[in-house]
Amino acid sequence: MDISHLRENYTQAGLDRDTLDENPFSQFDLWFKQAQEAQLPEPNALSLATASADGIPSLRTVLLKYVSEEGFVFFTNYSSNKSREISENPNVAMMFPWISLERQVIVRGRVEKISKTDSLRYFTSRPHGSQLGAWVSHQSSVITGRKVLEMKLAEMKRKFSEGKVPLPDFWGGYRVVPEKIEFWQGRPSRLHDRFLYTRQQDNQWHIERLAP
Repeated sequence: MDISHLRENYTQAGLDRDTLDENPFSQFDLWFKQAQEAQLPEPNALSLATASADGIPSLRTVLLKYVSEEGFVFFTNYSSNKSREISENPNVAMMFPWISLERQVIVRGRVEKISKTDSLRYFTSRPHGSQLGAWVSHQSSVITGRKVLEMKLAEMKRKFSEGKVPLPDFWGGYRVVPEKIEFWQGRPSRLHDRFLYTRQQDNQWHIERLAP
């Protein structure tokens, strides 16, 4: 299959150093709100890249749930492949692919677990079905068929038929603490605008323009 003819000329917007916020989290907040206003599907979806101790990479999509000056937070099963790789190698990369806006945000940093209290706060805000789902799936493990999940869900419905669904001890949040954040804006003739924020030792951010 030859798809070399597929191409777009990016013309929607530009990105200038003078208009960038000095704080990357403020710049991210601006772009995220614009992605919401543009009604992008799942604007909080991001590609998360991890690697094992021997450097073999993995990639998957997760959903951002919180962002603050401390970092970017997502939730998962602590026995999943991604969690095992994070325990071996806490260095990760993540990307928000806002393609219809001709934009990307790329984050590189280290991962840390958030507190159980913060995980519980988010867990209790989830729909009941999602709470049960966290108990049902031993994420990334091999199963014989969907029937296994359906039987386990029925079991959890019976088990937690009265009262609240408790937080599983194998489920919770991670925070990506960024060292570098890149804002990428598509431009004509592939001369894209790219600006990289790099965290300094004093927690200030140094901004540089990158060649496209």
